Amino acid sequence: MNICIVAGARPNFVKVAPIVHAIEKAAQMGRDIAYTLVYAGREDDSTLEPSLFSDLQIARPSVFLGVECENLNELTGQVMSAFERYLQAHRADVVIVVDDLASTMAAAIVTKKQGITLAHLVAGTRSFDISMPKEINRLVIDGLSDLLFTAGLSANSITNREGAEQSRVYMVGNILIDNLRFNHDRWQRPAVVDELGLEPGRYIVFTLNRKALLSDEQNLSKMLTAMMEQAAGVPIVAPLRGRAAEVVKNLLITHHPSPATRFNLIPPLGYLEFGWLTAHAMGLITDSGNVAEEATFNGVPCITLNSYTEHIETVKVGTNVLVGEDADRLGEEVGRMVSGQWKPSAIPERWDGRSAERIVQILTDHKKI
Repeated sequence: MNICIVAGARPNFVKVAPIVHAIEKAAQMGRDIAYTLVYAGREDDSTLEPSLFSDLQIARPSVFLGVECENLNELTGQVMSAFERYLQAHRADVVIVVDDLASTMAAAIVTKKQGITLAHLVAGTRSFDISMPKEINRLVIDGLSDLLFTAGLSANSITNREGAEQSRVYMVGNILIDNLRFNHDRWQRPAVVDELGLEPGRYIVFTLNRKALLSDEQNLSKMLTAMMEQAAGVPIVAPLRGRAAEVVKNLLITHHPSPATRFNLIPPLGYLEFGWLTAHAMGLITDSGNVAEEATFNGVPCITLNSYTEHIETVKVGTNVLVGEDADRLGEEVGRMVSGQWKPSAIPERWDGRSAERIVQILTDHKKI
């Protein structure tokens, strides 16, 4: 069995890595299984630092489609064209696509047109906001997929309500947790912890990426103010990339030249260093679903700067709280975080680190049918 795994952006590799490990393990045990890792972007993509692959213990992609485009419709077309050429030249029994990017949808469409089995990793996630491009991508990808791998019961319910046959839907668990369990003893304490004099359990980690938050600088400034005021002296550490780092830095210089709380804007960290930093934090403030999921697994209080989450179990069972873009609510929750008044939490069902193992078993069983 030849499996083609398609990654569209840097975060996809974190979810792909456990599947690569599981396939390699199955092959070592004598099973007829192999994989090719395909990246939609360019080989010189600056977000794919060498440490990412060494940290995840996987090889770099063997195929780069070379697409780089800001316009999502153009990107979709370019990925479809490049991936079609690839599939016509290289046999694949199954194509696995990840999450909900435009490149993911493009690869899904081409796979079905080529008559190849399509598997969707992290299927059934919904915001129920059809104005979001990613929501359209999710609907298209799930609608086309032969195999839908979901993280939890809520995602199963969504796919079933939308008409997916139960025989195509598999609750394999949260693939991110495979990585967390695999790397539990490999986390690397960042040098910046000692440089800043941070104490484990006595700092807050802040991450930011959403364009909607970055574009409203006036409200973002209010959120930064609320964060720092309610942190009550607890240092905030912000490993930000690109535009997020630039916008936050400018706001701090303009509106917060002498903040009461130490706000430490630091360069982005490698996967293993970031994992250590978040696992040992007092709490997290983020707009990332992945970070919120990791926080739930680690039992670390988490505030998500969004009004919804595709993984509601992080709110219902885990440590996550949604505050949207409301600075006042953010301040209230930071106050609870700092005072140790966070809600009780647990680890959701099937967050056991065996998701990739289940996926590989399902794929090999599917081939036999």
